Amino acid sequence: MNAGWRTELAAARPALGQLQARIDAVLAGGAVSVAATGRCAASLAPLPVVARHHPGACILWLDAHGDLNTPETSGSGDLGGMALSGPAGLWKTGLGAGLCPGQIILAGSRDLDPAERDLTGRHAIPVIPPGADMAAALRSAIAGRPVYVHLDCDALRPGIVPTGYAVEGGLSLDELNACARVIAEHRLPGLEIAEFEAAWKEGGRPVSPGPLLEALAPLLQA
Repeated sequence: MNAGWRTELAAARPALGQLQARIDAVLAGGAVSVAATGRCAASLAPLPVVARHHPGACILWLDAHGDLNTPETSGSGDLGGMALSGPAGLWKTGLGAGLCPGQIILAGSRDLDPAERDLTGRHAIPVIPPGADMAAALRSAIAGRPVYVHLDCDALRPGIVPTGYAVEGGLSLDELNACARVIAEHRLPGLEIAEFEAAWKEGGRPVSPGPLLEALAPLLQA
């Protein structure tokens, strides 16, 4: 249920502050940050920290959505739809910013709002749709930079894992693995996995994260 971005941000702020402090400590120690963040809105916390510790890194946003709306452009008022725009300084979250548009790569994207399409066009943000050429396009867009990876499970085809949202199209696990192999060619400051549900809504059948983690193995073993 969407309670509105102000209400959601106020309720989440203590937990987001704790997450931000933890990611800051991990990156300050020179380690790779790996997190299961639940909802995309949690990215409001780590991304400003990544921008500070790894200013040359690109942010690979593997997601069916752009999450580049702001309080002014969002039609739904959903905080998760603003998860990337806040760290990019497009609105003030109270958790910091520091990213520039040139660091952002959208991949697996297939449900962008008009304002997001306008933004990606104005700032030349790469938008890489799912498909057979996706891994090669990623290599070109990353261009040798370190890569911080955000994976929203709705980047995958519906039915592979349960997620809060489902958008037709998307990656297979094999295609995700091919992308992971390309990403693993580069330095990896961190990986966050969002929107993985523990069970299917219909019937409540539990789901193992094993196949998803297998697809991501090149990153987890890097």
